[in-house]
Amino acid sequence: MVKVLDKQFEIYISAEQISATIQKMADKINEDYKNDKPIFLAILNGSFIFAADILKKINIECEIEFLKVASYQNLESTGKVIELIGLNREIKNRKIIILEDIIDTGLTMSKILEQLLLLQPASVKVVTLLQKPDALQKEIDIYQCGFKIENRFVVGYGLDYNNFGRNLSAIYIHV
Repeated sequence: MVKVLDKQFEIYISAEQISATIQKMADKINEDYKNDKPIFLAILNGSFIFAADILKKINIECEIEFLKVASYQNLESTGKVIELIGLNREIKNRKIIILEDIIDTGLTMSKILEQLLLLQPASVKVVTLLQKPDALQKEIDIYQCGFKIENRFVVGYGLDYNNFGRNLSAIYIHV
C-alpha cells in the first residue's frame, strides 16, 4: 500500500509488467514503421514516463513533440478538455503516433484527434499504456494498448492524483 495525499492505493501493475509490455509495443512500432520517420506526439503531463521509456526502445528514425492537455480534477474527469500547450510544428503528410498514458472516457483523445486531423497528417495512430473500456464515452481507434483496466482510479508511472504520485515506478489502484 502507498498513500498519495489523502488516498490509499495498492499495487495494480508492477514495474516489470510495464517494462515487458512497453518492449512488445516498441517492437511492433519498430516493425510497422521501419520505412517511415514518424512523429511521436506525447500527451503531457501523464505520458512523460511512458513516452521516455518507449522512445528508448524505438530504433527507427523518428521525432518527438509534446502536447499538454488537461481534463481531470481530483479523481474524476471534468468532461472538458483544456489545451494548454499546442503543437508547434508542421505535421501535414507526416505519420503521427500519439503516446498517451490512459484513455478513460475518450473525450480528451477525441478532441486531440479532431484537432490533429485538421492539420492533414498522413496518418494518426494512438498508442496508450492504459485503457478503461467501461468508462468510454467516445469510441477511439487504438493502434496499441498496453493494459485494459477496470474503471477505477490509478496513479503511478506518470499518472497522478492532484499532481502527486507520478514518480511511483509501478501503477497503483485506489482502494
